[in-house]
Amino acid sequence: MAKDTFFCPKETLNFRGKIKHLSVPLVMGIMNLTPDSFYDGGRYRNPMDAIRLAEQMLREGADILDMGAASTRPGTTLVDTSEEQERLLPALKAVRQQFPKAIISIDTYNAETARMALDHGAHMINDVSAGRFDKEMFSTIAEYRVPYVIMHMQGTPENMQQNPGYRHLIKDIAAFLSERLMLLRHMGVNDIIIDPGFGFGKTVADNYRLMSGLGYLSIFGIPIMVGVSRKSMINKVLETTPSDALNGSTVLHTVALEKGAHILRVHDVKEAVEAIKIVTQLKSNTEK
Repeated sequence: MAKDTFFCPKETLNFRGKIKHLSVPLVMGIMNLTPDSFYDGGRYRNPMDAIRLAEQMLREGADILDMGAASTRPGTTLVDTSEEQERLLPALKAVRQQFPKAIISIDTYNAETARMALDHGAHMINDVSAGRFDKEMFSTIAEYRVPYVIMHMQGTPENMQQNPGYRHLIKDIAAFLSERLMLLRHMGVNDIIIDPGFGFGKTVADNYRLMSGLGYLSIFGIPIMVGVSRKSMINKVLETTPSDALNGSTVLHTVALEKGAHILRVHDVKEAVEAIKIVTQLKSNTEK
């Protein structure tokens, strides 16, 4: 058993027969298909744009492509399922046809959308609500037996940044994740990934406290995904915009890797891959 871990740590993820080892952290490339995402909204709204972005990310070393058609930036309301699927399905079909070996994640909180995407060849589901927004999500994941990301969020995207507060930040997040994990494991779901939810119902100070204490979440013995790419926790400190936040993103990715992150969810694949190579080299040459 690994040090500071309650459970035997999970070393692989099974993406519907495609096995990925976690000895080296993975990179998940963000593919936003929405008109209003905080950084790249509206850039990739047709299948050809999606194919070009997927090609670039795969060429640069992305292990997973994360396609989302419902923005969850602060202040947004939950999107209608039919609208979400209308944006998602053409791009999903095109990318699957062009890159049949690519592992595709779907960023959705709707069980109906998850089911549709999995029926069309997706390999995993990334759910910012951890099953809270759709009571059918957990049963869908249990039926399809695919990797599933549960993320911590206080509130909803519409209200999550309206005075968020915690008694004990890391402990509160861990308690929430523990409860969701117990439900999923009871349903027979094995390939679970946790995301502490940087920027989702958290102040700037909360986000940095969370990054500092990220290693605590290794107690669960399951992969940790970190999504900080170009977020306001960078811009509010450096006085940058999302377009200027690549350097800050890379710094935080490096810190997250040092704290035990297994998956980086990023806009900029090449730089994340390089951060992983450097940190992996550093760890392999550390004196025992």
